[in-house]
Amino acid sequence: MNRHLTEVNGGERKRGDGSFLDALIEFYRAFNAGDLAGLEEVWLGGSEPSMDNPIGGIRRGWDQIVDGYSKLFKGQAKVRVTFHDFTSQGADDWHLFVGRERGVCRTAKETLDVAFRTTRWFVRRDGGWRQLHHHGSVEDPKMLADYQRLIFG
Repeated sequence: MNRHLTEVNGGERKRGDGSFLDALIEFYRAFNAGDLAGLEEVWLGGSEPSMDNPIGGIRRGWDQIVDGYSKLFKGQAKVRVTFHDFTSQGADDWHLFVGRERGVCRTAKETLDVAFRTTRWFVRRDGGWRQLHHHGSVEDPKMLADYQRLIFG
């Protein structure tokens, strides 16, 4: 990375150079704002992208991925996360971030601290850096059960 960040929540100042780091910052800005149009700008379109996590399950293609985000954003719970403790490596046409997310899941009645292991893979396509794959997992089974209860009702 051209710039050393220890965490990313989307509120960081982007360089404006179209870098993979700007794409990561924009992903977290859009996710934490519940901005589907912003996520669409960051994700690769079509049938290639994939996502696998305990809430959305395995989703293939942008249509399935956006459906999962839409359900999450329209649900009773609001989730905000910060990416931290991550590594970053890549080449001219791909970039991989592997780390952790921590944050909060809130409903009108409950607040839950959340923590995930997270991988985000970006590729240079369609005139910029686009997310091709996301994988998320949870180490704490009780937190996962509580999180799923808050998300799914």
